[in-house]
Amino acid sequence: MAIYPVGQALQPPVDRFNGMNALYNIVSMHELSIAASLVESAEQAARRAGAQRVTQVFLRLGALSGVAKDALLFSYDVAAAGTLLAGSRLVIEDVPVVVHCEHCRRDVTLPGIQDFRCPICGQPCAQIIAGRALEIAGIEIEVEDQAALQPAT
Repeated sequence: MAIYPVGQALQPPVDRFNGMNALYNIVSMHELSIAASLVESAEQAARRAGAQRVTQVFLRLGALSGVAKDALLFSYDVAAAGTLLAGSRLVIEDVPVVVHCEHCRRDVTLPGIQDFRCPICGQPCAQIIAGRALEIAGIEIEVEDQAALQPAT
């Protein structure tokens, strides 16, 4: 087993689930499309690395990404079915919102996404430093020959 760095931001999702109307009522289509894009990107990286199977996918998910974490976790299993990622685990790292406070002249982490005021001085902050992430940080894969494992380019 090996951890394979991917470091790939997800592209706008492609809808590969046309005709699955039963799921439309259960899962947000937004998250299902994102899960499909995530699976497609991770599977491409796994194939480039010579993987037989993906056991874990590590995702960085920003508080401002617009993605519902629970819906994405549910959608992931549906999207992964029939791929190298079938049965794998999606591990999500929550990325908080970090803004730059012009008044304090430093980057600060916000306690939530409702108020974009510096938690130190109370001044409004307009410059977002972090919190929009939707990125595959890496994948854990199984390969037949560990010597064949090479990072993707």
